[in-house]
Amino acid sequence: MQHFIVIGNPINHSKSPQIHHAFAESVGLDICYQRQFCPDNKDSFEAVVQAFFAGGGVGANVTLPFKETAHQLCHSTGALSDDAKMAGAVNTLMVRDGKLYGDNTDGRGLVSDLLSQGIDLTNKKIAILGAGGATRGAILPLLHQGAHLAIYNRTLAKAEQLVQDFNHPNLSAHSLDELQQDTHFDVIINATSATTTGQSMDFGRITADFAYDMMYGKPSAFLAHFANQGAGTSDGFGMLIHQAKLAFELWTGATVDLSAVAIAP
Repeated sequence: MQHFIVIGNPINHSKSPQIHHAFAESVGLDICYQRQFCPDNKDSFEAVVQAFFAGGGVGANVTLPFKETAHQLCHSTGALSDDAKMAGAVNTLMVRDGKLYGDNTDGRGLVSDLLSQGIDLTNKKIAILGAGGATRGAILPLLHQGAHLAIYNRTLAKAEQLVQDFNHPNLSAHSLDELQQDTHFDVIINATSATTTGQSMDFGRITADFAYDMMYGKPSAFLAHFANQGAGTSDGFGMLIHQAKLAFELWTGATVDLSAVAIAP
């Protein structure tokens, strides 16, 4: 039996065990996937990771608040994928060539979910609201699809820092105030925590063909606003499934057919 964990604080809400056990059943693997609570400090996180892999663990997912800590650990003692390097965060851990290896499947999961819904990203105009970790993790996979990205953030300097860090001609930074201008996007993505916190946002006069909220499980004023315009909409549950699929396939070498897996939100 192969052993896996998801490390977080809090962790009881995590759907990862349900998702990965469903993946394993669909490909005929016998696994044990458990939630692992960890005190919110660097030393505890490193101790949990070391003990898990020393005990024969195969793979670990990392959720809040440890994604940046996992990145620092892999940077100092192991290796990082290109996505993890640019995201500055790790959500997937394994041992590769005797070293801890960190990847970030969040952005690729977002892209996979959009593509699975028939959303073409090549040369498309995409707006992302927010300039935090969720946006940073999504930028490289979206650019790899040939998208043109406009990052809107309340603090313009944070969006400008992302543009500077990625240094790509298809990337631009904007203040949320610019949402008051008449601008149309093929896709608009909410990468802020407004849906979770209930914080109100002014979406101005911006329009879009398709709106995607990275959050899920709560009513989204963001999605409701663009649905009222006639836009197609999606929450982030599919992103959760796709990022988990990428991690599972990285760990096991198996290929998951999502059409053969039933996972309820």
